[in-house]
Amino acid sequence: MSTNKTGKSPEKFKALAAPKGVPDYVPPQSATFIRVRDEFARQAHLAGYQHIELPIFEDTTLFARGVGESTDVVSKEMYTFADRGERSVTLRPEGTAGVMRAVIQHNLDRGYLPVKLNYYGPFFRYERPQAGRYRQLQQVGIEAIGVDDPLLDAEVIALADRSYRAVGLKDFRLELTSLGDNNCRPAYREKLQEFLFKLPLDEETRQRAEINPLRVLDDKRPEVQEMTADAPLMLDHLDDHTRAHFETVTGTLDDMGVPYVINPRMVRGLDYYTKTTFEFVHDGLGAQSGIGGGGRYDGLMAQIGGQDLSGIGYGLGVDRTVLALEAEGVVLDGVDRRVDVYGVALGGAAKRRMALLIDELRAAGISADMVYGDRGLKGAMKGADRAGASFALVLGDQELEAGEVSVKNMADQTQQPVALDQVVTALRSALSE
Repeated sequence: MSTNKTGKSPEKFKALAAPKGVPDYVPPQSATFIRVRDEFARQAHLAGYQHIELPIFEDTTLFARGVGESTDVVSKEMYTFADRGERSVTLRPEGTAGVMRAVIQHNLDRGYLPVKLNYYGPFFRYERPQAGRYRQLQQVGIEAIGVDDPLLDAEVIALADRSYRAVGLKDFRLELTSLGDNNCRPAYREKLQEFLFKLPLDEETRQRAEINPLRVLDDKRPEVQEMTADAPLMLDHLDDHTRAHFETVTGTLDDMGVPYVINPRMVRGLDYYTKTTFEFVHDGLGAQSGIGGGGRYDGLMAQIGGQDLSGIGYGLGVDRTVLALEAEGVVLDGVDRRVDVYGVALGGAAKRRMALLIDELRAAGISADMVYGDRGLKGAMKGADRAGASFALVLGDQELEAGEVSVKNMADQTQQPVALDQVVTALRSALSE
């Protein structure tokens, strides 16, 4: 055993782990993660939403101003630090504020409206980790900016619903409400505060009621929920215009066949929501049942220095959707397949020729891998099984001399010789059937 300069054996390093609350996605679960994320993005692209790549961190002021200082996200959960220039920056806790900043900065709001954008990636919140609640969470989101049209609200909600169903999720429900607008909300705010200030609230909750009384209705503590059971609800205090907007949304969803339930007590965790607000819930996940949601945020753009344009969007949780699929026992087709073709070569010359053949398959767009190291035929075929390959290519000295490779169908175990210069064409045809 080697020793250091003191004559003592070097101390063994302790194995490292990911930071608390930050999930790893390793095979095979990573295949499901990618399929969910990519399908959510694909559905957005089918509806005309174009991709936008956002910075991982932004100026802290963006979130304080845009998300709302009374929210738990801003007051308790943000990863905020000073960079080397002593500027306060924050790892993005959500996507909408960053999208709005980019739209303003790059003058996207000066062109054709609505601006329809799609994004995905990690977001960061310092929360107490538990199943489904992570400090690094993965979302796919869309934003439709610049047009206040209830039909656009219905499009966004229906798109979220379709995205979940496209990955095979079934046991979820859509909860829907309206949080009013600047015309009807002030009177409701006054009525709600009047109700809340009569309650024996603790000091922190009372301060929250002064800044944004809707936040109190979102309090998950049983004693607070009991005290606020008879609180006035925004849905009962909408003006005629906002009520008509909401009724058009619900009527259009009915026409589209999108099921929903009205939840008049729903309050989303961000201050910028107005009018149509929604959440998708999956009871198979326990306490962390929300798998995605969103709403309209009229006034947000002006609040962060842009035009006074409306917008609506959503964020769909990839992490929680993966957990929801597991809870329902849904296994996505093909997630156990690492490659379509797996090469098994026996002998030095056959291995070199197989390496070229595998490279040709990859160049033709066919996923392929091969056995490496010194393995016998039986051990090498286990590699093909574990890769989930549809076809195995077996090449030995005899096949090499004949200019052929044996193509084995892993499903029915049949095999046939194919000329080496015809393998790519044969496999492309077989895989397309």
